[in-house]
Order: sequence, then structure tokens, then C-alpha cells
Amino acid sequence: MVNLPSITELEDFLIYGRLTNFSLAATEANVTQSAFSFQMKKLEETVGVHLIERSNRGSRLTPEGEFFYRKLNEILPNLKAAIYDVQQINGKKPLELKVGVLTSLGDVLMNQHAAYFHQKYSNIFITVYSMEKDSLIQSLENESIDIASTFLSSDIKVGDYNQAFFRTDRIVYYAPKLSIPGEKVKAQKILEFPFVKYPSHYLMSAITDAYLIEQGRAEPKATVQLSTPYAIINYCKENDAGALLPERLLTALEENKKPSKQYTLEPVFDLKTYLLYKKGNPKYQVMKLFIDYVIKLNQAFRLN
Repeated sequence: MVNLPSITELEDFLIYGRLTNFSLAATEANVTQSAFSFQMKKLEETVGVHLIERSNRGSRLTPEGEFFYRKLNEILPNLKAAIYDVQQINGKKPLELKVGVLTSLGDVLMNQHAAYFHQKYSNIFITVYSMEKDSLIQSLENESIDIASTFLSSDIKVGDYNQAFFRTDRIVYYAPKLSIPGEKVKAQKILEFPFVKYPSHYLMSAITDAYLIEQGRAEPKATVQLSTPYAIINYCKENDAGALLPERLLTALEENKKPSKQYTLEPVFDLKTYLLYKKGNPKYQVMKLFIDYVIKLNQAFRLN
């Protein structure tokens, strides 16, 4: 009988094959570097083939290792998919979908989708994580999450990810304590008042800065920088200040029911929102159900 390696060894080898660095791979696998190296040696002994070439200058896959890495990338997702499928047939173990949401979009929106989706598919539950751009893409890469909901910018490398456009989000000026005539406001006017924004490394901060610089001909100076949209909303409710926020989030929180709380920007500021995912994910069939549901739910907002 042929000895077979463990699933953990195979998964760890895929991590190494993607990163080709023992230190980074061990960190992602959440083990010590020595333990990770031992796993790889054990895998090579079981397979009977030299898969990783080690030297004082580092390490890399051997030609045999590269071949094994390609084959394993084809086989292992199918094995995981078979496990998920049989669990669904059995009906005793719920399947978890992990969804990462860009912080500035607000996880309350995805939480509402998750609750409704679970009512329809009781054997599927969704865990929602609020993340910033770098963590969101990294988590998608290392499969800590299955789906990412985000705006896109030129510096986001989507690589092998599939993109599902699901709606156009309108960005508005939220300033409940300011008295501005009319229902519209220009970028130049916004720059006259205290401005609240996200920390500079946030994707939404870069996007809104670019809009205000282009339309207002000046870089916005933040009165305060806050890390969540909920903190920004609360600050604006208590202070004479404004912020640029997704109208969808304000609607979900019922913050724009009263008049003179938000203003439409001139020119209009719209952003396309996408779901990113890997089609090769073994949960793909269930992911597709959720993705199609989100797209259908937001059909009316896709072309605004």
C-alpha cells in the first residue's frame, strides 16, 4: 500500500509553493519555522521525491516540486469540495462562508445579507469580517476568507481573482450639524468646513482625497481621522464637521431620514463595488449562491 501524506502537509506545501519562503509560509500556516520545515521534510520522505531545494541563499521548488505543486493545486480543491458536498448531503455540519468587507463600506450591510441568506439556506452560515484593503486581499489570498466586498483602485492587484460587480455606491457629504443651503454641495464648499476622514493608509481615504483634490483643487486637511464609519458618523453628529460616506450605509443606519443631514456631491461621486473570489475555491457552488443573491438584491443599483 502506498503511504499518503496528511492533508496538513499538502496544504502547507501549497503555502510554500505560493510563497517560496519558509519564514513567510510558517507564519501563514501559524506554526514555527522549524515545525514547518520538519513538515516539508516529512512530506518529501513520504512522497520519495526531493521537492524543495535548500541552500544558504534561500530555498525554491525543484522541477519535481513545481510539477507536484501544479498537480496538487488541481487535486486538493476537488478533494475539499467533495468533503463539503458530502457534509451538505448529510446535513449535520453547516458550511461556513467567510466574507471580508472593506471597513469603509460598513459590515452592517453584509450582516443583513448574511441573516437573510441563512434564513433561506439554514445549513449555510456566514461570518463577516471588517478589514482594510491590504488585510482584505491578503486574507483572500491565504483563504482566511472566501469572498471580499470592496471598491477597486488602480493599486489593487486582483490577480487570479474573479470579480463580480454588484452595485454602484453613491458617496455623499454627511454633515448633520452644518447648515448648508440646498441639497447639493461642491467640493470647494466642503473644504471650508472641518473634515473627518479615515486614516491615510485606508483605501477610502485615498479615493476621497483624489476626488476632493481634483474637484476642489486642494488637499483636504483632516480635523480628525477615525478608523470606522460608525465613529465618523458619531463624530459628525456631535460636532460641526462633515465627511464623505456611502449613502447606502447611511440609509441602513437610518441616518438620512431627517432632512439636511446629507448632501449630494457636485459633480456626482459614484464608486463601483465588487465581490472578489477564487473560482477554484472548493466552496464555489455555495459561494455562487451567495454572490448571485447579492447581485440580484442590488440589481436596481448597478447602473446608477
